[in-house]
Amino acid sequence: MKRWIWLLIGTLVAGGLVSIAAARLTGRRGSRPATLISVVTMWLAAWVLWGFAGGLAAHYGVLTYDGTLFTLLAAGGGIWQYRTQIRQGRQQGLAVFVAAQLLWLGVVLWQNGVLIR
Repeated sequence: MKRWIWLLIGTLVAGGLVSIAAARLTGRRGSRPATLISVVTMWLAAWVLWGFAGGLAAHYGVLTYDGTLFTLLAAGGGIWQYRTQIRQGRQQGLAVFVAAQLLWLGVVLWQNGVLIR
């Protein structure tokens, strides 16, 4: 299953890079492919960092971490961020990204009983 996900992500990034190159060759800006690559790479980086930090915390017994739900959040958040960034601009798209990260932090804390006291 993970191979298919990596293949899909790699195809999206490669397709975006080809679209950017084609747009530049024809003299267009190509903002949509650039935005797509930006959003995909941001969510990939967040997935890696959350997995690393959560794995370390789980290894040392600080908390329990299961990143399965983050995949769903990343897919939904990525789509929402892309649409927002295309329609309203980069700053609003980044606000969606940060809000989704804070939401995930809240989910992790809630799963570990930190928010329930």
